[in-house]
Amino acid sequence: MRAVVIGGVCAGLSGIIGAPARADVTSPTLEAVKKRGELICGVDTGIPGYAFQDASGEWQGLDVAYCRAIADAVVGSPTKVKFIPLTAKVRFSVLKSGEIDVLIRDSEHSFKRNTELGLEEPAVNFFTAQTFMVRKSLGVNHVKDLNGATICVETGTTLETNIADYNRANGIKINTLLFEKPEEGFAAAESGRCDGYTDDGGSVAAARSTMKKPGDWMFLPETIGGLEPLGSLTRQGDEAWTRLVKWVHYAMLEAEVLGITKANAAEMAKAPTDPDVRRYFGLEGDFGKLLGVDNGWSGRIVKDIGNYGEVYDATFGDKGLGLPRGMNNLYSKGGMQGLPTWH
Repeated sequence: MRAVVIGGVCAGLSGIIGAPARADVTSPTLEAVKKRGELICGVDTGIPGYAFQDASGEWQGLDVAYCRAIADAVVGSPTKVKFIPLTAKVRFSVLKSGEIDVLIRDSEHSFKRNTELGLEEPAVNFFTAQTFMVRKSLGVNHVKDLNGATICVETGTTLETNIADYNRANGIKINTLLFEKPEEGFAAAESGRCDGYTDDGGSVAAARSTMKKPGDWMFLPETIGGLEPLGSLTRQGDEAWTRLVKWVHYAMLEAEVLGITKANAAEMAKAPTDPDVRRYFGLEGDFGKLLGVDNGWSGRIVKDIGNYGEVYDATFGDKGLGLPRGMNNLYSKGGMQGLPTWH
């Protein structure tokens, strides 16, 4: 898989340098963030794994780490972020209105969101699929067994459509009880208002972690609705900003591929001889300038936040919700997270 590494962030940017013309880095959003000195990032209202506030009021989660990484690349600090918690119902309208710079809110990339809503989909930071969690006492083992049951669902999502399609395809009736916020759905399921809860796999793992007795709940083996690629969204018409958000994601993946971690980044940056590592830390080339930021952007991200694997482990993995990495492993390790190649 070394070819994938060479085709990653640094080698990819090397290919651009040799091109006849460079991409325009003019971006109203990028300039606004620089002038403001702060990124305004739309996130979930509070769901473990993706985005939530801990006991001290600090935002934590995979999506939160991405917000901090973008801020680190643009304004030089992972703390220069204003987090705006958004419900599923209003998240896209708030992005389109310009009230936030980027939306990173466990949101699925889809055809309609890209076309009908006019949103760009720069990067997928989490691959998942719609999963059901039910009480073990319900005595069901498969999704089809939920005929007549009521499931708690967050409104304004593709989850409702997936259930309706599944009902029609299988000649059954799974009822839904809708909630504005996922945490409201969690509470309703635990109180017995619903027979179970459904969302993407990461959110369902988060829901189970909040229950008083997590062992009383089980995941059904089937998923519905197909693969759900979740990730960042930006407004159309600002290509340079979309490009920056995309390459922040690839920088976090490239760090993992190169073996650069939060713990060893400072040491590896001292006098590297590997060309890819040198480029990663901005010691060769003007890769940052191609994105409208300084050349130390990617090195800062891994020093301050860590690589993708570290962030996953801290949020969803062994140090977080205990969800196996699975689809979110590197492509070289059987997962779906890979780096683009340039020709």
